[in-house]
Amino acid sequence: MTRTGFEAFILTLPKATLVRQWRDDSVAKIGGKVFALLDRDPGEVWLKVSEMAYELLTELDGVRPAPYFARAGWVAISVASPLTGEEVEAYVREAHRIVAGKLTRKLRAELGL
Repeated sequence: MTRTGFEAFILTLPKATLVRQWRDDSVAKIGGKVFALLDRDPGEVWLKVSEMAYELLTELDGVRPAPYFARAGWVAISVASPLTGEEVEAYVREAHRIVAGKLTRKLRAELGL
């Protein structure tokens, strides 16, 4: 996924914001919490997944536990993975839902979620 494509897709998600941080990675947030990022070098999409998805995805070639984030249930999906762009987008949508669901009730209300 290209940076332009990743950022355009993220901005279609309800109340999602983008920042560039760390090594100029594109970081997607909801309510100030990170739910996905595009690691430009080596060009992987990192995202939060469910426990079951973590177990299944990390069995695929081109998908690995995300460095520094794996303990929180994150995976890193490379362009070499067998996942299609639509499948990656579906996982990003789910990451958005998971992280939004963990925000406080007050913050979700403020965001209109």
